[in-house]
Parts: sequence; C-alpha cells; structure tokens
Amino acid sequence: MRKEIIFAVLLAGTAVLIQGCFAAVVGAGAAGTVAYVRGDLEAVEPYKINTVYAATKKAVNQLGYAVTKEAKDATAAEIIAHDVKDKKITIKLDSTTEGVTKLSIRIGVFGDETRSTLIYRKIEDNLKSNRRR
Repeated sequence: MRKEIIFAVLLAGTAVLIQGCFAAVVGAGAAGTVAYVRGDLEAVEPYKINTVYAATKKAVNQLGYAVTKEAKDATAAEIIAHDVKDKKITIKLDSTTEGVTKLSIRIGVFGDETRSTLIYRKIEDNLKSNRRR
C-alpha cells in the first residue's frame, strides 16, 4: 500500500514537471489539432500539400520574411526564411494521407511559440480565404 502511494505521488509530480516542457496546446479548431512541442508548433490541416504550401508561401511573404530556401515534391515541402534580425524560420510540410498535411514551424534554435503562432494564424487565414472563393 505504501509503495503504491509513493508511486502515485511520484507519477503525479513527474506529470506536473514535464507538462510545461513537453507540450503546450495552442488550440484546436475546425482545422485540426495544433500543439507547441519542444520548440516546434505542429498542426494537422485537412488540405492537400499544394494548398498548404501556397498558403504558407503567401504567409511568409505577407509577414515580410526573406525566403532563403524552398524545396517541394509530391509529399513534402520545406521553406526556410529569415526575419529582419536574421533569425531562421523553418516551416516543414508533410503529406500524411490524401488531403491531409502535417505542418511544423520552428523559429531559431530553441523555438518561439508566440511568433510561430503568428505565422500559423496567417497560414490559417490564407487557407480560409482560399476556401471562401
């Protein structure tokens, strides 16, 4: 009985300690699940990779980032850009299934949740405005 109580307390304490480091949920909406995990904002979008890629490129341009690398094929894409402070922004797209794309945004080495969320919201806006047409 005593070992079970100690184990339960340790388990609860560990969960509290790693909660902030492991994942902070940014939000979940009609588009899918969004989470900030270890420096990366990760989302799943119910759109084909070509649609998400176009919305991402548009968002990067709207935010005024300088694109330094673009690569895309039928199942994956990557856009690398830099802001005015020369901080590296890496956006990766992976087609998980037909019509579903996984999106990952990382800013700098350690990540920046606030700025990653800003970029993601701009991508979302572009996806929604594309759908309304």
